[in-house]
Amino acid sequence: MKFTLSWLKDHLETDATLDEIVEKLTMIGLEVESVDDKAALKPFVIAKVLTAEQHPDADRLRVLSVDTGTGDPIQVVCGAPNARAGLVGAFAAPGTYVPGIDVTLSVGKIRGVESHGMMCSERELMLSDEHDGIIDIDQDAPVGTSFAAWAKLDDPVIEIGLTPNRPDATGVYGIARDLAAAGLGTLKDGTVAPVTGKGECPVKVTIEEPDMCPGFALRMVRGVKNGPSPKWLQQRLIAIGLRPITALVDITNYATFDRGRPLHVFDAAKVKGNLVVRSARAGEKVLALDGREYEMAEGQCVIADDNGVESIAGIMGGELSGCDENTTDVLVESALWDPLTTARTGRDLGIITDARYRFERGVDPEFMVPGVDLGTRLVMELCGGEPTEAEIVLGNPTSIEGETVGSTGHHYLEVDFPLAETKRLTGLDIGRDESIAILKRLGFTPKGSEDGDTVRFVVPSWRPDVEGKADLVEEVMRIHGVNEIDPQPMVSHDAVNGRTLTTLQVRTRNAKRALAARGMMEAVTWSFIPHAHAELFGGGQDGLRLSNPIAADMSDMRPSLLPGLISAAQRNANHGFSDVALFEVSGTYESDEPEGQRRVAAGVRRGTAQMDGQGRHWAGNAQPVGVFDAKADALAALEACGAPVANLQIEPGGPAWYHPGRSGVIKLGPKNVLGTFGELHPRTLEALDVEGPLCGFEVYVDAIPEPKAKATRTKPRLDISPLQAVKRDFAFVVDAGVEAAKLVRAAAGADKKLITGVRVFDLFEGASLGEGKKSLAIEVAIQPVEKTLTDEDFEALAAKIVDNVTKQTGGVLRG
Repeated sequence: MKFTLSWLKDHLETDATLDEIVEKLTMIGLEVESVDDKAALKPFVIAKVLTAEQHPDADRLRVLSVDTGTGDPIQVVCGAPNARAGLVGAFAAPGTYVPGIDVTLSVGKIRGVESHGMMCSERELMLSDEHDGIIDIDQDAPVGTSFAAWAKLDDPVIEIGLTPNRPDATGVYGIARDLAAAGLGTLKDGTVAPVTGKGECPVKVTIEEPDMCPGFALRMVRGVKNGPSPKWLQQRLIAIGLRPITALVDITNYATFDRGRPLHVFDAAKVKGNLVVRSARAGEKVLALDGREYEMAEGQCVIADDNGVESIAGIMGGELSGCDENTTDVLVESALWDPLTTARTGRDLGIITDARYRFERGVDPEFMVPGVDLGTRLVMELCGGEPTEAEIVLGNPTSIEGETVGSTGHHYLEVDFPLAETKRLTGLDIGRDESIAILKRLGFTPKGSEDGDTVRFVVPSWRPDVEGKADLVEEVMRIHGVNEIDPQPMVSHDAVNGRTLTTLQVRTRNAKRALAARGMMEAVTWSFIPHAHAELFGGGQDGLRLSNPIAADMSDMRPSLLPGLISAAQRNANHGFSDVALFEVSGTYESDEPEGQRRVAAGVRRGTAQMDGQGRHWAGNAQPVGVFDAKADALAALEACGAPVANLQIEPGGPAWYHPGRSGVIKLGPKNVLGTFGELHPRTLEALDVEGPLCGFEVYVDAIPEPKAKATRTKPRLDISPLQAVKRDFAFVVDAGVEAAKLVRAAAGADKKLITGVRVFDLFEGASLGEGKKSLAIEVAIQPVEKTLTDEDFEALAAKIVDNVTKQTGGVLRG
């Protein structure tokens, strides 16, 4: 939102300096983003051409003698066709920066004649695009004085950044109201006097969609003369970045920025029949004022006549009913449009206008009728004409007994304000009188008694963002001054603070640390992947497809982290980094429901990127990564997240994107799958257009059971047995299909009190064992607890181990 200082002072009577205004705006929540104090125009002075002689060596150049007010004429070479003796214009001396051509002047020679500066055109001073001649102003302009001050171009421009909840500040008057409430001046009376017209408006309005259009005001003005708007209006529009067009168009732009009230003007001669506010019909087209044709859809609000659609409601008018230099009768429109419908229509059509910006935030409903009066007065003042009475049509206003309802059917919200809430919520101790006075200056009206601890306020129509008592506290706080809040030290607690992170947050951090410690680098990949990749990894459902993807190859929410990591590894390989290990802990999406989003830790290793090193070595090349590297990474992540690793079961196989013989599934119990790992299937790599070797894993962090609550946070007592630990080896002949893990579990279950660990240390397969047989050798760690074990005790334990293994695996002790 841009405005000039003089524009602000049209509504605010103040002696404050520019710096004071800028500081106060930021302090009350209207953050100033930039200030253009017009310092670039200060060096230009009014000068008079005394003589204009033909250049001796150039037909199109003249040598001017220029009076700049210093007493000594200055020689200037000029090529403008209107350069002549007696002309008064804007002069730039050597050393002056000319913004329109981005040049700093110096003394120079033009075709052999010295030139000490230049007479400037409007384009060179960025006043317009005019460059056919130099500026030609009144003969009585004071020579030697500032051109910017004389032409009123030294008016500073202030730009503020508005939050979406402040539609009242989309007009200069609303900004002035806030500054006045903050004590920086007095707000001038902004009441618009009603316009008395003659006769009824011949064009009637019908509202078929009251939900889209709560109100519509229309008035005809006959006998107008359209042309350029006055200089003051053009300068204001140019200052805020708008291009003056004609007086009628400039009036609507001025009202939009002055009061935050967008208006529209129809050429009455081009409107056929009456106006209807309705929902667009599918396929209807309208040629808008920007010269583009838009195809409308059902649910979009339009203004139509017998010719069809004449305007896109609340966004942009139509070219066919637009005003031009031949316009003599106009229809001035001031309507109310539903914010959601306006925003949705503008987004779907891709149109961004100043009107849409305001309507989608919510304009003041009670200024609808004053808005049409304001527009009418401006038309009469600048273009002449005779107005009719206003045609005012409302939707379906309803009211509840006890409510305050405005002239356009607006229901005024009433909010109870406990005065003690300001102290409780902000720490500011503001007196009741000051609190009530601040709210009154902002337009909030007390209803009933102002005594007592709670005062009921009626929220003004221009503040749709105020909904409850906390909003009133915020208003009092920002106007009183956020800088008045004294900083307070943090309260010191004697005890250690309680836990602040959730279990999922803790697990996410721990998994990242564990994988980084294993030599893997963290990657952050897109949550969107191509549809073909999503289908390859178990996704691709319609509910997970994006309706408006940022790119064609980012159409689906990812069902797995692996596609992004695999692609990232290949990009590294394409740049010469073939041995990489990447991981990511983030979300995947199995459905479009909240429970379909999962927290997953995943990683990939490529080439020779093993934990103990990579690449070539004098002692022999490193082995390529494989299934056991992925298994180790997965178990490390699970252990870091608190999973009971000792109780996990690992089954062969896995999802289709893994190699069927070199992959596994990690489970806790028969149904709870905690993760998968393995080498990537060649068909998967081919579909992703990547090269191997590649292995990867995925661990479902949110599937790990919550740890049982402990009675105390104190660590348990460390019990160390004083007795000597013993290891015994066993070799069993089992069928080739028996899993080693099954044999380990069988041996460990023989005596859980004495056996502290079982580890496979040898695998043998040969003809001597028989066809389809293998030998697995295990090392059993035995830790006596109560007494030293005798030979008989060891023999009994060994018998139990052999018996347990035989029962569960069918294995026999190897002779």
